Amino acid sequence: MAVGGPAGEEITAWRPRVPGVTEVFHAHFTRHAYPMHVHDTWTLLIVDEGAVRYDLERHEHGTPLGTVSLLPPQVPHNGQAATPEGFRKRVLYLEAAGDDGPLDASFIGAAVDTPDLVDPLLRRRIGQLHAALAHPGDELEAAARLALVGERLRERLRPALADAPRAVPDRRVAAALRELIDARVVEGVELKEAAGLVHAHPAHLVRSFGAAYGIAPHQYLMSRRVDRARRLLLDGQAPAGVAEACGFYDQAHLTRCFKRVVGVPPGRYARGGRRER
Repeated sequence: MAVGGPAGEEITAWRPRVPGVTEVFHAHFTRHAYPMHVHDTWTLLIVDEGAVRYDLERHEHGTPLGTVSLLPPQVPHNGQAATPEGFRKRVLYLEAAGDDGPLDASFIGAAVDTPDLVDPLLRRRIGQLHAALAHPGDELEAAARLALVGERLRERLRPALADAPRAVPDRRVAAALRELIDARVVEGVELKEAAGLVHAHPAHLVRSFGAAYGIAPHQYLMSRRVDRARRLLLDGQAPAGVAEACGFYDQAHLTRCFKRVVGVPPGRYARGGRRER
């Protein structure tokens, strides 16, 4: 939900259906200054315009363009614009308890010591995660991207993890995931559930699938759904009904995915098929 404010300030906030993400928050602030406060979640912040300055554990920090800031749960911090023009930011609030969150409490000390990370790969992955979270129906993609973001954060906060040999992609778990997706094209599958069923860490499962088949799990699922949609459209079914029958979130989700794969929207594709009969 987007809400305007004074002098062009605006926010957009929503809770996605992705385990581990409790809230997505986008904001443009020019004058607002956060007082000292705490969250019961991890705060993962990137700035798209301007810069933010904040205090964490009585030390001053800043988040200019290109930097990723990770603020730990239950650690007081404030925040305000570092320039007169204000700032535009995107924030993910990540689960801090249970098995869903990408970081457990053992990483809090490292995050307090180094909350600002200059890491272009991490920032790009966070941007991709925000893009997936913006579209209902892309939860499998968002979960996969969250798994890779979490992996990168853990490696940055605990360098020994980055130096350790990474598990070799496993074709067995990739095949198991493919079989699971094939069996549940319409209803879909959550990454966490799939990882539990094939006994693999979510990030390892995503990497293994890509290495085995040259395509990400969410891309494979969507391509299977688009194939099914093509057949139903050529049978004369309306796009709205096809969207529901093939597992898309809604007709807009079908149109976006269909056009990405086929090159034309579903309605135009169906009309072209009728002309060829």
